[in-house]
Amino acid sequence: MARIATFDDWIDLFRSWLKEIGYEEARLGDYLFEAKFEDASSAEIEFGRYAGRPRWERVAELPNDAVRELLLKLIVYQGDTEFASVEQQRRLVATAPSPGDLESLVRVNREEMRHGWQMAYLLVTYFGDEGRKEAEGLLQRRADARTRLLGSFNEPVEDWLDFFAFTEFIDRDGKYQLTMLSRSAFAPLARSMGPMLKEEAYHLLTGHMGLMRVLKAGKVPVAILQKYLNRWISTALDLFGKDASTAAQRAYEAGLKGRFDEGARPGPADPLHLNERARSQYYEECKGLIELLNQWGPEGQPKLRAPDLRFNRRIGQHAGQPYSVDGELLDPGEHARHRAAALPGPEDRRAVASIFAEGRWVR
Repeated sequence: MARIATFDDWIDLFRSWLKEIGYEEARLGDYLFEAKFEDASSAEIEFGRYAGRPRWERVAELPNDAVRELLLKLIVYQGDTEFASVEQQRRLVATAPSPGDLESLVRVNREEMRHGWQMAYLLVTYFGDEGRKEAEGLLQRRADARTRLLGSFNEPVEDWLDFFAFTEFIDRDGKYQLTMLSRSAFAPLARSMGPMLKEEAYHLLTGHMGLMRVLKAGKVPVAILQKYLNRWISTALDLFGKDASTAAQRAYEAGLKGRFDEGARPGPADPLHLNERARSQYYEECKGLIELLNQWGPEGQPKLRAPDLRFNRRIGQHAGQPYSVDGELLDPGEHARHRAAALPGPEDRRAVASIFAEGRWVR
């Protein structure tokens, strides 16, 4: 049974969570945590077997328990990522390279908190005792304990290069997920996405501009920065799920989660391969962003690039396979050495810490 009866009870737990993770509530200033909604793109369900029917306003209107469970899971997973990212980034408040960076970090954190707040509001308001229990769970799992629901959100964010890469690439996956939910048949979820996407845009800008500033300063070797990209892009690719996903297929057919380009892409969907399609679109976007970043790289140093889609994967058809960052299939021993060299290691962390201590490593 849930310990909370109302959303006000959940708010009390939220404040306790802030204290437990060591986040000073005073840093959040007078920011107003609230549930925000915008009109959905259509009053009707846009895809799946229920297309053309009015969007569902209440859980009681859902056609069956299977659709209800799918919807509940989608909301829980989205909310879990929001609170996890704050837990991952919270220690960086003590090492911000400038007052402006600290302000950006706190803004990103409080907006991620609000996104989690939004998902908790949906759970408590629409899903009865089960929803209240799941809303509690959003504040009980911990990134530090590696109990968050998705792999990327159990990975430690150790320094500001991690933060800039995280907001560039992991939050960009968030943009994809939120966009796919923005056309959901469940109207309160669809109406939640517009405000979240507007706030998410700032997070993406923070990451991209941060990496650009690092390159412009020219203090961090591009070879080290490349390792951070290898780390976060490879784990971000896993966030899209299995390549041929029956779960994604069921969510699409139920009208709960659309394609990233739903409404703009002609032709029928391939529901079994929705994850694969979205991952490919994301990967191409990342490559374009890296091309833009390379305009600011120091002369005489290598260009940044996206690691091969198969490198360092833990989910999907390439999970655990010994591919290099260039897509070469290696023997297991060679791959272990290659992987260790291609991702940030202790020596890289020490080098970065020394560069940070010298100052002026971002412009």
